[in-house]
Amino acid sequence: MTDFLWGFFMANVDDEQVAFDAALFSDEKKTAFIEMVLFLESEPQSVASLSKITGLSEDDVEKAVELLKEKYSSENSGLDLLFMTNGYVLSPRRIYWDFVKDRYGRKNEGKLSRSALETLTIIAYKQPITRAEIESIRGVPPDGMIRMLVERQLVKEVGKKDAPGRPTLFGTTDEFLRFFQLNSISDLPKLDEKDEERFVLAR
Repeated sequence: MTDFLWGFFMANVDDEQVAFDAALFSDEKKTAFIEMVLFLESEPQSVASLSKITGLSEDDVEKAVELLKEKYSSENSGLDLLFMTNGYVLSPRRIYWDFVKDRYGRKNEGKLSRSALETLTIIAYKQPITRAEIESIRGVPPDGMIRMLVERQLVKEVGKKDAPGRPTLFGTTDEFLRFFQLNSISDLPKLDEKDEERFVLAR
C-alpha cells in the first residue's frame, strides 16, 4: 500500500531524486498527499499510521492535518475532517449527507427502529451489560434487538460476567463510534436526571 501510494504521488519524479525531492516538498504538497491517503482509506488513521503510509515525518503529518482542518472547516466544504476512534477520517458533512444517504449509505447507516435505538442506548451507557440487565431496564426480552445490532456491527460480545451461568456481556464497537461520529464512549452526551433514573438497573 505504501509503495503504491508513494509511486502514484511521485509518478513524474526521477527515481534517483525521490528521497531528495520528498524532503523539499512544500507544506501544500505534503498536505495534498495526506489528503489523498485519507480519501483512499476507509478507516480512521492516526498520525503514526499516516506517517508510516506516506513516509513523511509525524511532524509533517501533524502540520498537514492542521492545514486540512482549516480547509474543511469552510462552510462551503462538502466534507468534514473528523477525529474518531483515535484517528482522522474524511466524512460527508452531515447537513448534505442526510439528502443522499439513502443512495450512498451502507446498511449500518439505515434508520434504527425505536426499540433497536433504545436497546443500543442502554448498552452504550451501561456497558458491559448482560441480556438480563438490559431486559430489567426495558421490560421486554432484548434478544432480537441484540442480534440485529450485532449483525450491523454496532454491538459485540465483550466477555463473560463473573456470576452464576457466566452470562455474556455486551458492549459497543468502533463501528458504533464511527456511526455516531464519536471519538470515544466518554463523548456520549450526559444523561439528565430523568433518563438516569430510567437506566438504573433493577435490583
